[in-house]
Amino acid sequence: MPDDAKTRLLQAAGPVFADKGFQAATVREICELAGVNVASINYYFGDKERLYVEAVKEARRIKADRTPFPDWPADVAPETRLRQFVETLLTRLLSADAVPWPTRLMMREILDPGSACKELAQEYFRPEFEMLLGILDEMLPPDTPDYRRRQLGFSVVGQCVFYRLAGGVVSALVDEEELSERYDAEDLANHITRFTLAALGRTPPLGRQPSPPAKLRDIVPQESEN
Repeated sequence: MPDDAKTRLLQAAGPVFADKGFQAATVREICELAGVNVASINYYFGDKERLYVEAVKEARRIKADRTPFPDWPADVAPETRLRQFVETLLTRLLSADAVPWPTRLMMREILDPGSACKELAQEYFRPEFEMLLGILDEMLPPDTPDYRRRQLGFSVVGQCVFYRLAGGVVSALVDEEELSERYDAEDLANHITRFTLAALGRTPPLGRQPSPPAKLRDIVPQESEN
């Protein structure tokens, strides 16, 4: 059996699991697509469930490799890091990938958590969430309770995930011109960052307000009314 059989199994399993889910996907179909015999899954992964877990983790690796978080120098302002964190996350969620199955598989697992979700959260989501909390900590009072820190972090992530999960609803509620001009990763990152900074008291409340300081205008450009 070729040395790349394990890789071929992962490459075949990912799209099948993304389209059908764990229960409906069959070992036979995956092995046929990979060009290996059905015993290969047990040999390389132990069972179908472990293959599924590894396929989900591979999906996450593909997304992260294509859109990594910036490696920020120590002197970069937390407001700048927050905006770039948000845009990176949105790009991962919203980009039209040449290989679309990784996003579909990850969202399927997140919406209907199974055996892979816990490993995904501990190995991948937790370090990124801690990165976000570290950014927020620089803008929060030092005595902010841990539960409040996490709630704020989830609020930021939740705003990003909304545009992935509710994309069809959003496109039905706004016209095509607005959708094309105001709902790409860059513009949404500006909005979510502006919203979050206002909630944290780093900028004036949203609405009719004085212009923010010049430094913040560089981080999050002012919106045009046109």
